[in-house]
Amino acid sequence: MSPFADQVIVLTGAAGGLGRVFTRRLLAEGAAVAAIDREPMGLQALEREHAGARIATALADVTDREALVAAVRDLEAKLGPADRLIANAGVGRATGTHQFSAADFADIVTINLIGVANSVAAVLPGMIERRRGHLVALSSLASFRGLPMMSAYCASKTGVNALFDSLAVELAPFGIAVSTVCPGWIRTPLTEQVKFKMPGLMEPEYAVGRILDAVRRKKRFVAFPWRTATLLRLLRWLPAGWGDRFIGGGVRRGEFGEWK
Repeated sequence: MSPFADQVIVLTGAAGGLGRVFTRRLLAEGAAVAAIDREPMGLQALEREHAGARIATALADVTDREALVAAVRDLEAKLGPADRLIANAGVGRATGTHQFSAADFADIVTINLIGVANSVAAVLPGMIERRRGHLVALSSLASFRGLPMMSAYCASKTGVNALFDSLAVELAPFGIAVSTVCPGWIRTPLTEQVKFKMPGLMEPEYAVGRILDAVRRKKRFVAFPWRTATLLRLLRWLPAGWGDRFIGGGVRRGEFGEWK
């Protein structure tokens, strides 16, 4: 039997991209999906696609803490207490230096980092009271090092890693598992905007399969694909100047073009 069978899984960013794949795969394994998104049309399509399945949807933006808490309460009333959270909602836009926008930077960090914190806050009190649960955050290999054109995205995902590092230590005595998942490039509507080379680009089904395998085993930290992960780890361990020169070579070769 799947470890997801009969579990209630709160999934943010459920209505598009990876969220739709997560929903389909989790329902197929017998989970009840509490799907949250800020796009009403996407949620309606999700409900139609899975009519008759154990799924409930709620409209909420992860940056709106009160609305998110209310959404989780409504979904738990329909499906039962949350066993797991998969914090999937996120965005990415270019934040290059030529037209650097602090507003864009703040927007990305608010969604990708504060949105994860809000999602955790919405489910964590109940998990602590029940002394069981599992928090999963979708971070990124971009959390390993600051990359050109991606300063806000990298900063936001690095923050997610630090947040979950802290949570893992504090929540272990309560029987609550914490998993940080750092995938590389995945073919989604988000990456369709990227106009430069994306090494190791993965198909959504493959990526979600890898992620759910890590979630099943409650792995504390997972990063893939291994070649890209290894390269970025090496760059992080090298002296900063050496890493800068390596990345700078990629800029000169045009490997970091536009992210519109």
